[in-house]
Amino acid sequence: MENQTRYTVAVVGATGAVGQQMISLLEERNFPVGKLKLLASARSAGKTVRFKGEDVTIEEAKPESFAGVDFALFSAGGAVSKELAPHAVRHGAVVIDNTSAFRMDPEVPLVVPEVNMDAARQHKGIIANPNCSTIQMVCALKPLYDRYGIERIIVSTYQAVSGAGASAINELLAQTRDILDGKEPQANILPVAKLPVHYPIAFNAIPQIDVFTENGFTFEEMKMVNETKKILGDPEVKVAATCVRLPIVQGHSESVYVELKQDYDLQEVRALLEQAPGVVVVDSPAEQRYPLARDCAGKLDVFVGRIRRDLTHPRGLHMWVVSDNLLKGAAWNTVQIAEELIKDRQ
Repeated sequence: MENQTRYTVAVVGATGAVGQQMISLLEERNFPVGKLKLLASARSAGKTVRFKGEDVTIEEAKPESFAGVDFALFSAGGAVSKELAPHAVRHGAVVIDNTSAFRMDPEVPLVVPEVNMDAARQHKGIIANPNCSTIQMVCALKPLYDRYGIERIIVSTYQAVSGAGASAINELLAQTRDILDGKEPQANILPVAKLPVHYPIAFNAIPQIDVFTENGFTFEEMKMVNETKKILGDPEVKVAATCVRLPIVQGHSESVYVELKQDYDLQEVRALLEQAPGVVVVDSPAEQRYPLARDCAGKLDVFVGRIRRDLTHPRGLHMWVVSDNLLKGAAWNTVQIAEELIKDRQ
């Protein structure tokens, strides 16, 4: 990205896990940052973050913070996005929002660059980043959708605690130490901090992410349902999800079952996935090779393995999809959208 225009970039939620990853990616990717503004809550104001060899002071995020900003990357919670994103747009910034605040707004494109980057180019100031679990799934399904069509998706997720924030990571580590020391673990965060009942995540699996809706599915599950339809531009595709939290720090895994509209050749499916942008196939049962959350942490791609025919449905297909929820599931998808928009300006 040499010899380019330099941009003023604001990161909102700069002290959070995703915000920190955004800052790292802006440096690692040599994003053409002329000025970096780091914004967070008042309690974080005054702290400094190292960026390209210099200390950048964190400021309190306010409506006037966005004067002169070209790109505002938000990851500070939905309430902050709803309050401040319109101010950023008013100041002329392109907002790329990592919360659920605008995802289902019909005026706001919901974008995964490998899947529907064209939608981002129709933005009216705000572009929404999908849910982490949705992002990795649609990356794996897009080449199959284009080739065969998709009738039905059933997905079960195995999600890392980092999706619930730094406090959930700390609680997992503390609970693990307590159990190994023979102590009773204390649970205050999961499955949902604001709800009255909490369960230990250490040595456990919790089949609840976010609060339940009236239909018995959680909001996390319904995000996958609704976001998948919007991203693919297909309200008819059938989607059902079960989302589970596991005692893993980083990296979401998914068991994805899909019923295609046309007959398929398994070797062609494998070839389509191998050629798909941002997808890496790791699939050799004879060598026990398949994607692992541990191996995928810190990497930008979506990893797919365990690709196999269903035994009962002639067009049924199973796969195992793994990605770093803080990177492709959040920070990288955000920065990637900004990179693609900059390419359009060259």
